[in-house]
This record gives sequence, C-alpha cells and structure tokens, in this order.
Amino acid sequence: MKYSLRERLAQILSPIAFLVIWELVARSQWIDVRFWPAPSTIMESFSKMLASGEILGHLKVSLIRVALGFTLGAIPALILGLAMGLFRWLRMILDPFVAFAYPIPKSSILPLIMLIFGLGEMTKIVTVALGVFFLVLINTIAGVRNINTIYLDAAKNFGAGYLDTLIHIALPGALPLIFTGLKLGLGAGLILIVIAEMVGARNGLGYLIWESWQGFAVGRLYVGLIIIGLLGYLSTIMMDELEKRLVPWKES
Repeated sequence: MKYSLRERLAQILSPIAFLVIWELVARSQWIDVRFWPAPSTIMESFSKMLASGEILGHLKVSLIRVALGFTLGAIPALILGLAMGLFRWLRMILDPFVAFAYPIPKSSILPLIMLIFGLGEMTKIVTVALGVFFLVLINTIAGVRNINTIYLDAAKNFGAGYLDTLIHIALPGALPLIFTGLKLGLGAGLILIVIAEMVGARNGLGYLIWESWQGFAVGRLYVGLIIIGLLGYLSTIMMDELEKRLVPWKES
C-alpha cells in the first residue's frame, strides 16, 4: 500500500503528539505517575539501562531465542503445509490433529514443556516454535488450496513430478499466504517468549518485565514493554520488505 506525503506525515506526527500530551498530562499530575510515568522518566530509565549494557543483554538473549524458535517452528510447518495442501489424503489424516491442537493456548502448554525439557533454553525455544508452527502451517495449507487448479493440472499434464510441482507451483502460488503466516507467527513468537521468560529464566525481556514488576520499578517495566512493541513493529516492516521482493506479483 502506497501512502501520500500527508499520510506519511500523519503517521510520524501522531505518535509524537501522543508522547507530548502524555508528558504534559503526567507533569500536571492529572494521572497517577506511579503507574503512568512521564515519557521523560521512561527515557531516563532506558538511558541508564543502555549505558550499563543491561538492556542490550536482555535484548540479545530474547532475539536469539525467538530466532531459534521461529526457525524450528516455521520450516517444518512450511514443508508439512505444502504437502497437506497438495495431497488430500494427507490432509484428511492430519486435519483432526491440527484442529485439536491449534486452539489450545500455547502458554498453557508451558508447564508440560517445562516437565519435558526442564528450565533450560530448550523450553523457551520450543514454546516459541509451537506458536509459530500452527500459524505457518494453516496459512500454508490455505495458500496451496487457493492456487487455481489449472496450474496443477498443467504441471501434471507436462509430466512434472511431485517435487517439481511442490517447488515450482505450490510454493510460489502459496507465498502470499505463507508470508501472512510468517508475520503472524513472528508476532506470536514475541508474545510467547515474554511469557516463557517470566517463568524459570534469569535473563531476557520477559524476565526484565517480571523482575521490574516485582520490584515496582515501573520505569524499567515500561522500557521492556516498549522494546517488545518496537521489535514487533520492526519485524513487520522487515517481513513486508522481504515480501515485496519475493512476491512482487502480489502488489499488482
């Protein structure tokens, strides 16, 4: 979607205006600054954490966990989703399991994951992977099934094998919805890593938020929340740019 100059300016100025109003309202004591500290107070906390290297340490740990979990969940989901989209018999066999497992909140499975993997890194990675897996899987299946059957029939008539059909027909045709699944999966991964790091972790953004709540360090808590929000925003931009390059026909 293309934006005009006026719309771009509105996108930039509206958050700035919001922060200015928040700052003025907080300084005027119209809100309880114990729970809603002024942006300048939050920035002061951020500056101290940045100077000490604390925030970068937590950020690095969380990003590694999300990256590993995202990879572990997205790649199998992509392969299985393409196969389920192409082969009706496989879809009939696995659909009940997907329909059963998908609605279960992945955060509610965390105690079971902890029983299996303990309190180490694998628990956080698997929790993220599960959230990513189902979103990518379901969107990949939908993407393949939305492909016009004339392309699949043409590939079959020209003697294309299953692998050729998968690579040259199913994957390109499903890419728009695959990217939708990847974006949703990445957002779910950021949510789940925070939840996983609140339990049995000694570092990461989730731990930072939880530890700040326990110590009533509201400024530090807001820093953690804002960093998570910025990660979600930047990841969306990154995925959008990648989609424009890999799926140029979607724009047209």
